[in-house]
Amino acid sequence: MRRSGSALAMIGGLCLAIAGTVPALAHEHPSGITDLVTPAVVRVEAVADVDITLLDHIGDLRHVERSYKVPIGSGTATVINPEGGMVTLTRVVRTDRDVRILAANKVFAEHHKVKIPADFERHRLKDDRLDHHLQDCYPPKKPTATCIIDVTTEITAFPNIAPADKEGFKAEVVRVGDRPDSPAVLAPVGRADGGAGLPTAPLATTVPAKEGSPVAVAGFTGRPAANLPETVDIAHLRAGGAGEGGRQFKDPENKVDEPRKLGALVDKGLLGGPVIEDKKGEVVGLLVGGGADARMIGVREVVKALAEADVAPGRGPIDAAFEQALTRFHTHYYGDAVPAFQRVLELYPGHTVAAAHLKTAQAKRGTAEDEATRTAAASTDAPRGAPLWPFVAGGGLLVLAVLTTAFLLWRRRPAEPGPGTGPTTAADTRPPMPDPPSVPPRPVLDEQADSTRVVSRSFPALPKLSSTVPGPVLVARDPGATGATAPPDGRPADAVQKYCTGCGMRLGHAHSFCGYCGQPTKT
Repeated sequence: MRRSGSALAMIGGLCLAIAGTVPALAHEHPSGITDLVTPAVVRVEAVADVDITLLDHIGDLRHVERSYKVPIGSGTATVINPEGGMVTLTRVVRTDRDVRILAANKVFAEHHKVKIPADFERHRLKDDRLDHHLQDCYPPKKPTATCIIDVTTEITAFPNIAPADKEGFKAEVVRVGDRPDSPAVLAPVGRADGGAGLPTAPLATTVPAKEGSPVAVAGFTGRPAANLPETVDIAHLRAGGAGEGGRQFKDPENKVDEPRKLGALVDKGLLGGPVIEDKKGEVVGLLVGGGADARMIGVREVVKALAEADVAPGRGPIDAAFEQALTRFHTHYYGDAVPAFQRVLELYPGHTVAAAHLKTAQAKRGTAEDEATRTAAASTDAPRGAPLWPFVAGGGLLVLAVLTTAFLLWRRRPAEPGPGTGPTTAADTRPPMPDPPSVPPRPVLDEQADSTRVVSRSFPALPKLSSTVPGPVLVARDPGATGATAPPDGRPADAVQKYCTGCGMRLGHAHSFCGYCGQPTKT
């Protein structure tokens, strides 16, 4: 039990040591919510230029020429590609009211000095002759028409730049829908970007379907100015898709009447403004409605309108530089964000969001809030050179491997019983085994050809000879010799015992070499 506790403590301490060398995970990168979209929000104003010529047949023939600018609509549009392609609502740039009727009423009232309201309604006069001429002035054009009317639509876009552009740039209608709240596609007349493109807004691929999904709306309540920046407000979507009828807004906590709140913004100028998803900061739809009922048409309808107009959404170099600057800014690397925002302003000098963030980044650069300053301070405390944490981590892993191997080998070793740890067996009472006998070292061999090999083997000692007791003698019998002398004990000569002259081992009568040492017998 004690071994297990020690092992666990050792492994736990080692894990904590290694974990201390691993850098902490970076925090989640914030999206910035509206920062990617608001630079691409523009104010759109559409007016009808009506040129009317009244042919006065009463009295002397006279041609009365007038020109009127009749407002058609105003609202917010969103730039969707660097070339200046924009999306808004159809009723921002087109009206169902006939501006020719308004021009006819105005020219008649001015020339003939009669009271006719300056509106879009057809009126009657008490004077039959004047009334006849008035009715012939109203459209459509007839052979007896008393008015010649020419209408052109003029659309002006005012970008979100500082200082504000009081003139704006002209745009034309590329595609309008069949309903007032259908998406309309616009394009600038000529290049309005100065060669570097315009800031664009990213379009989402889907609309959040969850009930209460947070979004933001953006737009202008008037022409951009130093005292009139873009308006941004928050809202929440109801569950379900958008579709042609639009998707409604609803506060999950029922604290705010969001349809009425956003409807008031629509009436002030946010009509057609982008609805921005909260996480990625992408456009998920356009703001429609008004009054007490504001809704959203989804990005699917917007993409469809762009495809029918053959206008492709896209991002440009200004957007790439701006996103890099935002990454540094929102991760609090203010020192690195300063040159990044300066690069954006070089590409697009009037970029309001980049200018505002640049001012903040310059104020916080080098302070305690700057992550670059914290990193530099931490690096001064550590030794200069290569980072140490890879070596520390590698060493920790090596130590862990060695300790793990040692621990496993230790576990496999049988435990030694201590006093009182278990019963005593018969094997435990046996006496210790004696040490094995030592073996004498071999003598050094002689390298001569007739040397005898010494074998470490015991043999009986030679018998001692006495003068009174005859015994075996060392003889070398030559089988071919004659006159061999018989032994003293009277045994035949063939029965004489022979011994090796090298080691003293007994030899047989036919042995030519000693069987133990290899010494040849002497004949």
